[in-house]
Amino acid sequence: MPRKSFAVSDAMREQVRSLAARGVRQEDIAAIIGCRDEKTVRKYFRDQLDSGMADANANVAGALYEKAMGGDTTAQIFWMKVRAHWREKEPEKPIPGSEAEQNSHNVIVLPDNNRDPKLTEELRKTQEKYYAKKQRRQPHNPKKLSDTDEQGPAS
Repeated sequence: MPRKSFAVSDAMREQVRSLAARGVRQEDIAAIIGCRDEKTVRKYFRDQLDSGMADANANVAGALYEKAMGGDTTAQIFWMKVRAHWREKEPEKPIPGSEAEQNSHNVIVLPDNNRDPKLTEELRKTQEKYYAKKQRRQPHNPKKLSDTDEQGPAS
């Protein structure tokens, strides 16, 4: 027995457009209008789904624009980030020799490569000193080592 065809009315088209504009999922729209599934909704109501979403986006954009123009700083920042592609910058690097540089806690670990033995040794000492300070700052949580841990992995 052939399936019963789906009957579409103008009232149904407006209802689908309105639901789509409110962000209702296509699966839910199908259930609301008594349709078998969202695939059928897309087949018969593609234009209403698209125009409903476009109308909703335009209305929200208009409301955001009005808030931004009315002085809402959050709306202004959001608008500039999204529409004008503004981005937040990384913090500026401290000026060499300044107090900001002395308070910096960033450490750069460079590979040894055996190119300059004096420099390599200086970097090693600096790293050891840095990590020794870092360990002193962290709360001490001693763990008892077993005999196998002290000897290292078994061969």
